[in-house]
Amino acid sequence: MKSGLVPGSAAEFTVTVTDEMFPAFDGEVVHRVMSTVSMIYYMEKVGRYVILPYLEEHEEGSGFAINIKHVGPAVAGQEVTFRAVCTEVTEKRVVCEVTAQTTRHTVGLGTFTQAIFNKQEMRQRFQDLQTVVDEEKKSVRSDRKN
Repeated sequence: MKSGLVPGSAAEFTVTVTDEMFPAFDGEVVHRVMSTVSMIYYMEKVGRYVILPYLEEHEEGSGFAINIKHVGPAVAGQEVTFRAVCTEVTEKRVVCEVTAQTTRHTVGLGTFTQAIFNKQEMRQRFQDLQTVVDEEKKSVRSDRKN
């Protein structure tokens, strides 16, 4: 990683809650508030914004661990500010405290850890796994024909 990423480095942005962010299962909306899935998506995104300026050309980051509490609602039209503050940096990990906040209350909080890895090595691991999975599928189809 490039130098400069230290505890205290931060990123933030604000989103407006829309109907697409509501929790829905099997096509049925459960609550007309921001879903936990949507909140976590934005928490991961803001954490990624912390590391992006510091990644070397050969590096990439990936979600490694997340520990989140969804503690309050955010309704349609309400703005939610997502903030990530770096708390720990090692050669292979970056930990951020993440929050989701409206002007009225906290929506969510927790930690998000990203793994830092070599792009080419990870690409090869993914490609090798895809090859194995594709071969397994071919084998299953072949077994079904027999």
